Amino acid sequence: MNKIMGYKIKKILQEEGAEYFPLTSDIENRLNDLPVLNCNNQDDFLIDETDDMDKQTLRLIPFKGEFLKPCPGTNNYICCGYMILNIGTNCPLNCSYCILQAYFNKPSLRIFVNLEDKLNEVAELLDKSPERIFRVGTGEFTDSLALDDIHKFTTLITDFIYARRNTVIEYKTKTTEIKRLLTLKSRERVIVSWSLNSPFIAAHEEHGAPSIEQRLIAAKTCQDEGYITGFHFDPLIIHDDWKEYYSKTIELMAKYLRPEKIIWISMGCMRFLPSLKKIILNRHPESIILNNEFIYGLDGKQRYFKPLRIEMYSFLGKLLKDWAGFDPGLYLCMESDEIWEKSLGWSPGNSEGLSNYLDGRVRLFWSTTI
Repeated sequence: MNKIMGYKIKKILQEEGAEYFPLTSDIENRLNDLPVLNCNNQDDFLIDETDDMDKQTLRLIPFKGEFLKPCPGTNNYICCGYMILNIGTNCPLNCSYCILQAYFNKPSLRIFVNLEDKLNEVAELLDKSPERIFRVGTGEFTDSLALDDIHKFTTLITDFIYARRNTVIEYKTKTTEIKRLLTLKSRERVIVSWSLNSPFIAAHEEHGAPSIEQRLIAAKTCQDEGYITGFHFDPLIIHDDWKEYYSKTIELMAKYLRPEKIIWISMGCMRFLPSLKKIILNRHPESIILNNEFIYGLDGKQRYFKPLRIEMYSFLGKLLKDWAGFDPGLYLCMESDEIWEKSLGWSPGNSEGLSNYLDGRVRLFWSTTI
């Protein structure tokens, strides 16, 4: 068994074709105390759904899909125009609300070992539109940094982004795994972001994740080392004394962070695919996140009633603005024009407007290179 950032990895599954990529042997040599099993089919060694998503198995896979894709938004809500760089799927953390539990029917921690080989294709897409700003992130289908000690993708990706003046990369995490980032030469167009919540939710629902204070100490270190940071309050979750607990998170931000080093802060309320409810009840019977009333949104997901969402956004938005002394790039994730107006007092109007707003935030920090 090998512990990476405290997570226990018991074995490696090497899928067909993975042996042709140098990263496969690099990882297996790095974790040379683990057994390596070859599987010729992605369904080999699948586990029972009650086996905790098999977070102790590492699958090395030559990914056959698109490595760079738009964020899977919906026409019914305002989307940010984010691009996802696929480095793998699933996460060693065990958050009760994690949407990945319902998105993927393939368990285990999956690393795409052919990323370096496919970056030429990604480069073609980025380079053919030099006038456009690409906001790229790796933290949509996995945690950007949780397994960085294993795959070392931050080194590869940061060097790749440095050569593209029209592109920024955002590493989104709940961890404190920043050691490799601190060794990199370039901070140019690199954003290190943390998913935040109330200390209560972090302690009771984000199993295996560092505390809010530990995350913010890591964020302070990154700011001190020259990195621009971002933060994502998503999902905001209603619970007893939620205003008091979220206020504590803002107090910790004020203790450790410099707001002028923050490019944006997103907010999004709890929402989930209907199929996730059964999974949460099965895997996390002690969870309190379903102890509220939900409605079906325009995207088919279940979410809080509008007045509750507006109340949460308004409350947290005011706290953040009062602390920063200015608007630190607040925006809402997957909400309507109406919710924007009633909670933040303005709206980008549509997805293109939000994309332009966030591009403007990028130019604010890197006006000399973009």
